[in-house]
Amino acid sequence: MAELLKVGSKIPEFETLDQHGKSIGTKEIMGKPAVIYFYPKDDTPGCTVEACEFRDNISQFREKGVNVFGISVDDQKSHKKFEEKFNLNFPLLVDSSKKISEQFGVLGERSAKRVTFIVDSKGTVVYVYPKVSPKGHTEEVMNKLKELKLVN
Repeated sequence: MAELLKVGSKIPEFETLDQHGKSIGTKEIMGKPAVIYFYPKDDTPGCTVEACEFRDNISQFREKGVNVFGISVDDQKSHKKFEEKFNLNFPLLVDSSKKISEQFGVLGERSAKRVTFIVDSKGTVVYVYPKVSPKGHTEEVMNKLKELKLVN
């Protein structure tokens, strides 16, 4: 079991697909600050609250030049259904091999743990939320982005 990525670490190299089959990897994430959040399972209560909060606040993140990526061990079909059911408007990355969750150190027994990373434009982890409470998390993340001066 890999150790949780720490502040100051570079995000690992990876390449995967989003819910639309588009290839997304480390190269696409770098260049702008990013929020990479791992969650246990599509369409479960806590994960739905978290995803819908990001959906409802995505314009605030985009206006400030911050990309948001959700990652779970569910497959592309599951991500697509989750997106359609809740009208999600950001990439959900597929980690059915559990390799990305392992690289970030968030792999639990059966799925990814609920962990959020804030990453700068160079791909360096600048903040980690090791235990996320879904309700109110997006506001907490935006406030942290401001505090870290990644956005104004």
